[in-house]
Amino acid sequence: MARLISLLARAYVMAVFAFIFIPLLIIVVISFSADSYLSFPPSGWSLKWYGEVLSNEGFMQGLKNSAIIAAIVALLSLGFGLPAAYALERLDFPGRTLIRNLILAPLILPAMMLGLGILMVFTPAGLVATYPGLVLAHLVMTLPFSVRILQTTLSNLGTDVEEAAMTLGARPLQTFLRITLPRLMPGVVASSAIAAILSFDEIVLSLFIVGPRLTTLPVAIYRYVDERTDPMVAVLAVLLIAISLAIVLVVERSVGFAKAFGR
Repeated sequence: MARLISLLARAYVMAVFAFIFIPLLIIVVISFSADSYLSFPPSGWSLKWYGEVLSNEGFMQGLKNSAIIAAIVALLSLGFGLPAAYALERLDFPGRTLIRNLILAPLILPAMMLGLGILMVFTPAGLVATYPGLVLAHLVMTLPFSVRILQTTLSNLGTDVEEAAMTLGARPLQTFLRITLPRLMPGVVASSAIAAILSFDEIVLSLFIVGPRLTTLPVAIYRYVDERTDPMVAVLAVLLIAISLAIVLVVERSVGFAKAFGR
């Protein structure tokens, strides 16, 4: 009986992996197609669509914009998320639960509703179709993830070492910089990487904020798919997958996701 359950569990895991990865493999294969339309399997093989993407000014500008915004959002998510997570986890003050719920609220709100609300606020302020507007919109979405990751890491670290340092005469700021922050570094790296990935791939909120002269790569792909269906779409999908995978691998190789979450 135990052996049967083990076999069923393995089969289930294999089915889940197949469900997730087979479509990705199909996209990769189609990106090397020589056809002028999406087809699988391709009738021929070619790298021309990769060349088309690299020579497309709209896609390259969108890639540049997405990379810049993702980097800024990752830094700001860390800059705002780290103090917030520390305060929520280590300090006791009135309204702490309310503040935590407000920070995490964007996670449960429908993206369309959130985007519409941001648009109504940003339009009078002149933030639509601007870098600051896109950064702030993405920050609304990424900050809850950063706070949650950093707070989880802090809760798993415990306070014994910090209390020992303060008992020996260390000031609170010294304790944080020399004891807490180095131990928290895996969570810092992971939260920054996840914020960058979420910002880079974000499309729903971006659709409300971008303009004709300022767009991101996911929005450029969305608009392209609305008009055409050729293998260039698959190439762009492969590009997004590769960038996200590269960030994940960097985090795993540098600190490891287990350490990032304090395990």
